Amino acid sequence: MSPTDNPTDDGVDDERRVWMLAQMLRIREFEERVKRTFTEHPGVIRGHTHLADGAEASIVGSLAAIGEGDQLMATYRCHGYPIVLGTEPRRMMAEIYGRSTGLCKGYGGSMHLADPRRGFLGTSGIVAQNIPQATGVAYAAQVRRAGQVVLCFFGDGATKQGAFHESLNIASLWKLPIVYVMENNNYNVVTRSDQEDANAAAGEPLSIKATAYSMPGVTVDGGDPIAVHDTVATAVARARAGAGPTLVESKVYRLSAHGNIIAPPGVPLHFPEHEAVQVFGAVEEYEAAKRGDPIPRFRGTLVTGGVLTAAEADGLAGAARDEMAEAVEFGLASPLPKPEDALAYAEAS
Repeated sequence: MSPTDNPTDDGVDDERRVWMLAQMLRIREFEERVKRTFTEHPGVIRGHTHLADGAEASIVGSLAAIGEGDQLMATYRCHGYPIVLGTEPRRMMAEIYGRSTGLCKGYGGSMHLADPRRGFLGTSGIVAQNIPQATGVAYAAQVRRAGQVVLCFFGDGATKQGAFHESLNIASLWKLPIVYVMENNNYNVVTRSDQEDANAAAGEPLSIKATAYSMPGVTVDGGDPIAVHDTVATAVARARAGAGPTLVESKVYRLSAHGNIIAPPGVPLHFPEHEAVQVFGAVEEYEAAKRGDPIPRFRGTLVTGGVLTAAEADGLAGAARDEMAEAVEFGLASPLPKPEDALAYAEAS
């Protein structure tokens, strides 16, 4: 393949588009390997794991819009971000397996990945907890006058938390260099985001919440990496220029269930059916979402547009499979942490 260097109207050249597809494939394959581990290697992954399949275009499009030195924080559905930033998948897989060779030496697991050297400052298993933390990081960047921009990723459920509102308010008042990316995946565990009851998040689109804090609010198709890129790039440029934050609502559809099932001893951990099917019986809704899967959708766009051939696209998918198979092998072969190291990073009182 010989990518051209001719930018399109949206400023994303063909080489960058191919890179985007490759990253989306890598994220999907990594998470497929994580999901398969529950049945193929029972007991290897302990605790909860949450996948972001269906959000790959949103993740890649957003991260393609930041630059050297920029930083980000995410929630517990966090595997895709460090992969795009250049973190070794083998170390991520080892971390999810709780091994000493893991990204955080086995102390963090699936929901608490971090790679500060690459600008990935960490995640949280608590809904909305990362929003004030990322806002504080943006304040530090402003004080240092480092020219950095911070991306903060969270789900639509976080908009019901006080931390969301408090953070957006102070970020707007102080014109902090931050972009809030709300990945609206349609479901809060087993609650539809559009349900008209006390458990739903009021507002349609949810980006309208930005109005209360005097900042731009934009809703974008999270299944289109180019549209996400253009939207986030505009927000990043605004933040870097000192004009303050933006709230981006990226509408995606989570293709897996909320998370794995924690089963009794001796029963393999597994992922249940998606809530659309299991709880609401909305089989056609879920099948339509799978037909709109952003990866084959973007692949088709690139092949049809002559950016790459079908064989070249298949080659990218094959490379992703090989890379993540090696990550699984590395993780399984890695040693567990030593019991005597359990308190290695705990300060004595």
